[in-house]
Amino acid sequence: MSTQPSFSRRHALIGGAAATGLLFAPAIVRAQSKRIPVTIVNAGGNITLTLEEILRQKGFLEEAGLDATFVNVADTSKIIGSLIGGDTDICMLAGFGQVLPAIEKGARMKVLAGAGTLAPNAIFTGKPEIRSLKDLEGKTVGTGSIGAILHQVMVAVLQKNGVDPSKVTFVNVGTTTDILKAIVAGVIDAGPCNVDTYGVAEKFRIHSIGDMWKLLPEYPYQGSFATDATIRNKREALVRTLAAHAKLYRFISSPESKDVYVAANMKAANGTAEQGAGAWQFIRDNQPYAVNLTIPDERLTFLQQINLQTKVQQKIIPNSDVADMSLALDALKMLG
Repeated sequence: MSTQPSFSRRHALIGGAAATGLLFAPAIVRAQSKRIPVTIVNAGGNITLTLEEILRQKGFLEEAGLDATFVNVADTSKIIGSLIGGDTDICMLAGFGQVLPAIEKGARMKVLAGAGTLAPNAIFTGKPEIRSLKDLEGKTVGTGSIGAILHQVMVAVLQKNGVDPSKVTFVNVGTTTDILKAIVAGVIDAGPCNVDTYGVAEKFRIHSIGDMWKLLPEYPYQGSFATDATIRNKREALVRTLAAHAKLYRFISSPESKDVYVAANMKAANGTAEQGAGAWQFIRDNQPYAVNLTIPDERLTFLQQINLQTKVQQKIIPNSDVADMSLALDALKMLG
């Protein structure tokens, strides 16, 4: 996780990773003695928890002059509620498919940046007879709630590969961690799990029938978003938060990040060394993070089209009404 133009993602990464310090510009290094408070709300998946731990360990937010607090919730609907209610300031790492219908219904919010631009999931099953996506017809598949990111990507993947989603029974299980537990327990037949599941697949006697990032590379997996009021009243804090995350994305995309990533995964997500190494290798091989933060219009339109297909959105909204990339561009300037 590409949400930026194809020519820039890897080129920007190569240039960014080559810079020895990946340092903020002097203006941001000389952070205020009194840091700016910001409350970041994210989903609670293992990869997100790992990235938050790396942010803490590397001090990227402090370098950006921020006093950051993290809040983790189960799904995007709860994230939207906390942002609108003013309990939190910005979401940095979550699916934003539900943000667009919320805007359609009158919520004053904007998508500010890309985050993970490829789905770091694979579809796993514990049923030996399930060997392909077509075999999921008549079976139960674990996802999140209707319209949530895991449900969206499953529906999109099935449709793209000639499988009728109406012939699949979707079960709202929760996060990818919950889905893995349900697969192992035999409660559901299959479902999308984090890529680090490959590291424990043999142990749990489960197998994959497809990698999401290959089956649906055009899907803009995660984004960052906030309310219009917060953008207006706390713009500097949001820009600094975006800058810190751009630095995070560049760091984890670089070869020197492996040991840090594996250790953070073990601490924050209770993963094994094999799981952490597998997740890191996925990042290294696929470069899924938005090192330049922006999301191309065609990716936003693609997501809206999926929303229409799943009937969580009634019409296509102009991208200018759902996204404001000016904060991301300001954040990139802070990196020098």
